[in-house]
Amino acid sequence: MKSRLLAGTAAVALALVGALLIIFYANGADQRALASTEPVDVLVVKTAIPAGTPVNDMAASLVIEKVPAAGKSDSALSTLDGKANTVSAVDLVPGEQLLDERLVAPADLKEQGAVEVPAGLQEVSFQLEPQRVVGGRINVGDHVGISLNFDNGAYKARAEDATTQLTLRKVLVTGVQGAASAETAEGEENTALPEGSLMLTVAVSDVDAAKIIFTSINGSLWLTKEPLDAQDNGPRIERKEVVYK
Repeated sequence: MKSRLLAGTAAVALALVGALLIIFYANGADQRALASTEPVDVLVVKTAIPAGTPVNDMAASLVIEKVPAAGKSDSALSTLDGKANTVSAVDLVPGEQLLDERLVAPADLKEQGAVEVPAGLQEVSFQLEPQRVVGGRINVGDHVGISLNFDNGAYKARAEDATTQLTLRKVLVTGVQGAASAETAEGEENTALPEGSLMLTVAVSDVDAAKIIFTSINGSLWLTKEPLDAQDNGPRIERKEVVYK
């Protein structure tokens, strides 16, 4: 009788211990689940960002969203602090989290070679003197405006007029060759003019490629360095009669 009583008591004690362990485990699971769903801030791409875009030009294309902690990538960024002077290493698509490894130094991007050509575009190359290419300060991944210039014949109302128009806007530069400057001693600012011409390769549509080729043969090209957030006030044909207006 006594042994049965002891056995019954032990069984009750074990049942209580088991129940307590289940409760503790359940509470721990709830806490773990709560921690994994606790929202955290993360930068998410809102509109497409081409490869080579400077981080300072990305603000309008990014948005801060709250996601469950478990859904945030390990290297996802919640702020651009400390990322000054970096560029996007690849094309960034809407909806993806901005990862730390997606932002690299411009020099690192250049070492990778020309940036990937966006779908639907093609590459075309042309050669220009440094003064026509922002003094030679154009790098792979930059965006440029391309001005088409003709001595005459491009403006149908006044065929004899020389004309200029900044026709192609925010064009992606995929390759730069030439125009090396004279070397300077370490720590000194390089103020020497670029030497020789630059060979630039850009990604454009088939129609714009034909415009560049035609102008290279029959007119002349002049480039501006045009970030993605630069103002675009529409096409305007410049000629002597209106250039001062």
